[in-house]
Amino acid sequence: MASADLLWHCVKKNSSFIRKSVNMPVMTAEPGNLTGLNSFRFSGLANKKVVGLDAKLSGKKESIILTTKSKKTSRSYRPRGILLETGIKKGPKKGLAQLKKVMEAGFYRQDLMSLALTKYTKIKQSFKKRKLVVKSRRAGK
Repeated sequence: MASADLLWHCVKKNSSFIRKSVNMPVMTAEPGNLTGLNSFRFSGLANKKVVGLDAKLSGKKESIILTTKSKKTSRSYRPRGILLETGIKKGPKKGLAQLKKVMEAGFYRQDLMSLALTKYTKIKQSFKKRKLVVKSRRAGK
């Protein structure tokens, strides 16, 4: 496997995941990118340790998925097997505890811990639906 720096120089301007628009920073849709910015720090393709959080819908069921890179070097030769997806609990205490446990185990990207926790809370907030308030037209004036 090539070094992370070499991979980044190959991928930073030429990737199928890059999304460019006028007067906006260069974004990316690669799996394992926590913020969506096209930078070496958040890259899911170039880094050896990857952290990504995404919301997943299957029917009406909503779930939060944590994406990490496999530790096995043999998986690096199989593109489908490189990234591992694990479900994160949606309960406020258990979900944050599970995310912290994964991030702290083996010093796995401690620099992205605060970003991962804020993204987790934002994804949870997006699952909440607004209740419709039905107003009657017959109500007295």
